[in-house]
Amino acid sequence: MGLIDEAGTMEGELIELRHALHRAPEIGLHLPQTQARVLDALDGLPIELKAGDQLSSIVGVLRGGDPGPTVLLRADMDALPVLEASDVAFRSQTDGNMHACGHDMHTAMLIGAAHLLSARSGRLRGSVVFMFQPGEEGFDGAGKMLDEGVLEASGSVPVAAYALHVRANEVRHGTFASRPGPIMAACDHFSVTLTGRGGHGSAPHNAKDPIPAACEMVSTLPTFLMHNVSAFDPAVITVGQIHAGNRWNIIPETAWFEGTVRTLSPHAKEVIATGMTRVCEGIAAAHGLEVEVEYESQFPLTVNSADEATFVAATVADVFGPECFLEMPNPVGISEDFSRVIAAVPGAMTFLGAAEPGADFMNLADNHSPNAVFDDSVLIRGATLYAELATRRLAGYPGAMACE
Repeated sequence: MGLIDEAGTMEGELIELRHALHRAPEIGLHLPQTQARVLDALDGLPIELKAGDQLSSIVGVLRGGDPGPTVLLRADMDALPVLEASDVAFRSQTDGNMHACGHDMHTAMLIGAAHLLSARSGRLRGSVVFMFQPGEEGFDGAGKMLDEGVLEASGSVPVAAYALHVRANEVRHGTFASRPGPIMAACDHFSVTLTGRGGHGSAPHNAKDPIPAACEMVSTLPTFLMHNVSAFDPAVITVGQIHAGNRWNIIPETAWFEGTVRTLSPHAKEVIATGMTRVCEGIAAAHGLEVEVEYESQFPLTVNSADEATFVAATVADVFGPECFLEMPNPVGISEDFSRVIAAVPGAMTFLGAAEPGADFMNLADNHSPNAVFDDSVLIRGATLYAELATRRLAGYPGAMACE
């Protein structure tokens, strides 16, 4: 029985597991219920398990029957602070929390792969590291797991690392999508605080109003971007929130706004990081205000190894058919802390379309939406691809050679 057929025999169990995870979403680095459920699902397998020291991570090591290299497979486990609006029967039972990005799917898929690979451990030439990661949604769980030694878990640094990410829209059901090179943007965070002098709304000349200056900064930053970063080097500056004042007839003393920067090159990142402060300081000075700009690099650009991305494409075509792989023409603006893993070792991030079969997938709710819905039937596809990538890579498929 092949891996895909064997995965089909556990479909009901994977769906049940995914639903259980979906009902009990947890946020951040500490996911005690999720961790316990994953450990229970791995119980009895010939996998060496270690829980994280500073976070609810799980690292599993499956050692093959023969010595060889190590391959790492990663799934993120955390949810989002989103109030679920979908009407699925297994909807979240924690108000305000939701698996709106499909991490419950990733976790179930990797557990499925752990079972598939464990059944074949005697035939593996090398080791597989299973990286169950909390805190992907803005908490840098991957960075913390690197600090705790996930890349050294088997005794040898992985020769390749792979991750899957489901998409609620934009990718057809059951289709895998990836590309060599940059696939996901770098993510930075900025906040700007302006300080002036408060006063009465009837006498703005006696105050130093920070609100007009804040508005000018927000409207000027896109123009600054256009004139300093090439249109062929995509970058985005988005202000996500702005706050000032607490009453309609009072000029406040302070105003504050924050947002995100997404870039696809180190050059654009550097231009924006340095130029944003200059723009805000200039506008503040023109208004007679003090300003503090805080700029923080969060996650680097996610860059797929050309060989590993080619290997993923070849594996998908061989296992599922060439029509099931889409080479993405462009990267996407979302970001991932898996970028830290494949900056350290060669690897690839791959998307998997999880919209309902036959749905108008381009117009469905996106990941992170309270209406996001992911179809259970792709679980066995994800579990199969995880297991196939590990098996084939350990069997001696060095990236692009898999196409021959």
